[in-house]
Amino acid sequence: MGPAAKSSGNSYLLTAWFVIGGGFVMMAVLLPHGTVQATLGNILMCLLPLGANACLLSNANTPYRRTNTFWILMAAGCGLWLIGSLSGTYRELVLHARSRFSYLGSIAFFLHPVPFMAAIAIQPHSRGMRETLRYGLLDLLLLAATWLYVYAFTALPWIAVSANPQLFTIRRWQAYAGENVVYLSGLAYVYFRSSGAWRRIYAQLMGIAAIHTIGFLVIAAATLQGVLFSGSIYYLPYVLMFLWLATLGVMAQHIPLSPDPQQRTHHGGSQWPQRLAIAGVLFVPLLAAWNQFLSDAPAAVREFRLVLTLGALVVGTGMVFLRQHLVDQERLRLVSNLQDSLENLKRLQSQFVQSEKLASLGQLAAGAAHEINNPLAAILGYSELLADEPSAGPRARNIAEKIRDQARRTRELVNNLLSFARQKPAEKQLLDLSTVVAGAIQLRTLDLRDKNIRIETQHRGVLPAVRGDPNQLLQVFFQLISNAVDAMEPNAGGVLTIKTMRERGDVVIEFSDTGPGLVEPERVFDPFYTTKSVGKGSGLGLSICYGILQEHGGRITASNRPEGGAIFRIEIPAGLAFFPRSSPVSAAVGER
Repeated sequence: MGPAAKSSGNSYLLTAWFVIGGGFVMMAVLLPHGTVQATLGNILMCLLPLGANACLLSNANTPYRRTNTFWILMAAGCGLWLIGSLSGTYRELVLHARSRFSYLGSIAFFLHPVPFMAAIAIQPHSRGMRETLRYGLLDLLLLAATWLYVYAFTALPWIAVSANPQLFTIRRWQAYAGENVVYLSGLAYVYFRSSGAWRRIYAQLMGIAAIHTIGFLVIAAATLQGVLFSGSIYYLPYVLMFLWLATLGVMAQHIPLSPDPQQRTHHGGSQWPQRLAIAGVLFVPLLAAWNQFLSDAPAAVREFRLVLTLGALVVGTGMVFLRQHLVDQERLRLVSNLQDSLENLKRLQSQFVQSEKLASLGQLAAGAAHEINNPLAAILGYSELLADEPSAGPRARNIAEKIRDQARRTRELVNNLLSFARQKPAEKQLLDLSTVVAGAIQLRTLDLRDKNIRIETQHRGVLPAVRGDPNQLLQVFFQLISNAVDAMEPNAGGVLTIKTMRERGDVVIEFSDTGPGLVEPERVFDPFYTTKSVGKGSGLGLSICYGILQEHGGRITASNRPEGGAIFRIEIPAGLAFFPRSSPVSAAVGER
């Protein structure tokens, strides 16, 4: 806000103060006591808290949850006053009752500082008080129930049991005074703990609370002397109080009220609102003991208070236990989330270690592959020369062709090692994985004729295309089928089930066998880890499969089935096209 706009706003506020405050003084002094003065006074005492409520509530649109809650609670306090004023106005102007204070109106007037207490209890100037807001409504109800018990214990017996209206008024004002002392003490506490703009807000609230205290003392004295009537000058402190509250709400709209980053509330400090409410519940037995052993009230009054105390204990402890139950549930949920987070962290650490192992293995494989390529190129070249030599006999030419075929096969293996080591880019294209899986099955079923091992396939719907290298994926599927066959062979056979399906945006392939299962499922992808006997496995097959699927943006997991056997699950992202062009899988199978 610029200086000109700020000056204009201040002039409007001063004008409102002069018009409303001056108009009330003139009405109270110049108009004679009667219906007109009472009507104007009642209307004004209803409009003032309504206006203050609107001005305070207009600040509850900030990005800070505690700040919004603070202004809502302050507006709620004005709302309770409005309820009391409306009740009194209805009784006086409509019902023409002798007393404008009903039980509802008296209780609303008495409880209106409770939302103010809750507003300062959340300490909007501080950070880190989520639990206070999470259970704030329950704390507010517990605090209101405590003060309602104080009101009923102190004042209500003198009109409900012992007909003594004057003593009822005195005790009511005494309880009201105690409530205001607690509120002022809370304001002083947050004032000295805050700084900056919030400290100015608390200072103004202390001034408003002081005027309110003066006002209820003046009203109490006028009531006891029998000179209080609606629209009288005795209500001037209340008029000034609501004018100040409305002014505070308007001025706060132009003040940046963000939580102070230096004022971070500790866990113990954030608990004091509910501790105050719980202390009120624990204070109930002390009042009961005072009532039974030290009070000189009539027996009927003491009995009424005792019954009231028993009811308050039931309600108060029930609310305390409910809150504790909710806190326990919240903490159990947090512990469960923490355990899940730890499991995820362990899983990420395991994947990181796995990636490091595979990176080291890839560097080793790349160096070995480059060293093998040099003599392999010479072997392949000499074998081709020997096979094409015209003077060579049929037997020598046949041996040379076999050497050339094995050299080409070895070159393919070296190229796969280079691809795994990220030294050779994979030739990716759109593929139909069903065809690749069928090729891998065809390769492996050649030597299953004399074994009691059966391979079954289950296709759940049409698979979308994936983008990948057919040779590398064929190697992965062939490795998984071979591992399953090797695992089931000592058990005199079994069944390997291969399922293909689509889940969301992935193509999923599951290899589940009826073998003995995995000894350590979490280690099967570690390089050089194997459970096979010496000479039957190097422990690199599944590690290479893991690296190939990482290169394709997919993932592979291993686990044991509940009914026995192992299951490997492969997930590969689906491509944009649903119908791939024919893949050279058959050619790859032929090369193998």
